[in-house]
Amino acid sequence: MTETQSSIDPRIDALVPSWLTLPDIAEELGVEVTRVRQLVKDGQLIAVRRGENRVLQVPAAFIGGGKIVKGLSGTLTLLKDDGFTDEEMLEWLFTPDDSLPGTPAQALRENRGTEVKRRAQALAV
Repeated sequence: MTETQSSIDPRIDALVPSWLTLPDIAEELGVEVTRVRQLVKDGQLIAVRRGENRVLQVPAAFIGGGKIVKGLSGTLTLLKDDGFTDEEMLEWLFTPDDSLPGTPAQALRENRGTEVKRRAQALAV
């Protein structure tokens, strides 16, 4: 089997502590899988193909308390507007930032979205 662009970079795979499949997310959010696919298509979630079966998966850190982590979709929009690819966004979100402290993904989960968005906006300069 050959590598394709939609295979995740092993470095990024190593940065993300845990992943959920789209059906897992649908169950967590209390919605149909088609709705989760739409959230991915709309850019509110990032999904990548992983594993032997190349199943679409989303970082588990993006879901909490039965919903998408507050501030995530706005941050993803900012990064996309800055020209980031999905993999670059994942790398940025899961790379520790001493000024936060922790990773931007952790900061979003801790309701520190303003700080994360400020850093994302600074990337565009």
